[in-house]
Amino acid sequence: MIRLFKHYIPHAVVLLWLVDVLLLAVANETSWRLRAQQIGIDPGALADRLAAHGAFAAVISLSMISVGVYGADALRSMRFAAARLLVAISLGVIALSFADFLVGGQNFWRSTLAYSMAFAIVLMILNRLLLGGFLGTSAFRRRVLVLGAGERAQRLRLLGDRPESGFAIVGYVAMSESASVVVEEAISRAAIHNLTRYVENLGVSEVVLALEERRNALPLKDLLRIKTAGVHVNEFSSFLERETGRVDLDTVNPSWLIFSDGFSSGRMISSAAKRVFDIAVSLLLLLLAGPVILLFALIVKIDSKGPAFYRQPRVGLFGQNFDVIKLRSMRTDAEAAGAQWASKDDPRVTRVGRFIRKVRIDELPQAWSVLKGQMSFVGPRPERPEFVADLEDQLRYYAERHMVKPGITGWAQINYPYGASIEDSRHKLEYDLYYAKNYTPFLDFLIILQTLRVVLWSEGAR
Repeated sequence: MIRLFKHYIPHAVVLLWLVDVLLLAVANETSWRLRAQQIGIDPGALADRLAAHGAFAAVISLSMISVGVYGADALRSMRFAAARLLVAISLGVIALSFADFLVGGQNFWRSTLAYSMAFAIVLMILNRLLLGGFLGTSAFRRRVLVLGAGERAQRLRLLGDRPESGFAIVGYVAMSESASVVVEEAISRAAIHNLTRYVENLGVSEVVLALEERRNALPLKDLLRIKTAGVHVNEFSSFLERETGRVDLDTVNPSWLIFSDGFSSGRMISSAAKRVFDIAVSLLLLLLAGPVILLFALIVKIDSKGPAFYRQPRVGLFGQNFDVIKLRSMRTDAEAAGAQWASKDDPRVTRVGRFIRKVRIDELPQAWSVLKGQMSFVGPRPERPEFVADLEDQLRYYAERHMVKPGITGWAQINYPYGASIEDSRHKLEYDLYYAKNYTPFLDFLIILQTLRVVLWSEGAR
């Protein structure tokens, strides 16, 4: 994997994206030459169009990231990828046309954009047909040796068996004779005379320590020799964090959170930039979406009895309560029996409420909370105080998610479907801790881009 601003991206995805960018530029150049030939003009020098080709490739590739073209499902299914590609390229072309119209430019003619769109769709699909199968081969998977043969090793096996996995496990070593063996093909450590040479013979690029009990069982001599031989050595929890994009609550302990990379204090510049972004975008959103908010406020008012907006206390930064403002999507007597989780096909949701929840229009008034500094656009979703007290008692490290400002969208929202239970909160907490631990503006940018995917396909809406 490639580490980019503390966030890991698989080599295969990076290669696929780079080829896509090149092909998008080729599609735009081909369309320009074709149109120039049709109307009988000189196409001119290629150097004069490099900026336009770069803009076309950048906008379309960002659109592809936004709708999930590089996600696990798209990499696994050609039909899924083709559907997302059609949407992404269409949205990108619309955005380019609109931008060119606003600035009064002549870089993107409608005719050339139509050709570029067609060429881009064909080239992107061909790229996935030709390169997709190759990317899933062992050539693009790291060779991993697992030290351990218990439940943790079995979890790594299941993770490595996934089609989108970026690693292949080439062997398991049972480090202790007394430990229970779950992975039957594991080789006993006693049967390996020289573990370092064994690692080299297998062509291992990474060794993962997956012991069930580390007390008095840590193979320090073996790990030291493997490390000094130039092979990367990783700990189980850190390996899972990198491969899954979440902090695994089943295996982490306070010392891992304290000594592992992350939770950097050097965020002054990043935090300032984040606040400037929040202020600018919330003002713009309130200005542009104001008519939409007022329109649906009127519709909500007509559809059911009660106010169009509602305030609800939520837990924010450092555990401080604040009132969140949303368009009302439930009946006014929705919590007559007390606070309760939302459920699938919740009968308390109104007819209009079901729609505004699905397309996230009910969330728009929260831009006011962002402008006031109580929330950010990106961060863990703020939870209700009635639930937080219970969640902190049942889930380890739940309070740590309040060390960053809550957000309208977040890492958990784009990676985990909507859930309303203790178990769902536990899974979302794993993603929230990853965000709090690895926050960078780059990660915020990825989350904002991929929020479009969640909105377009109503992923997680309830």
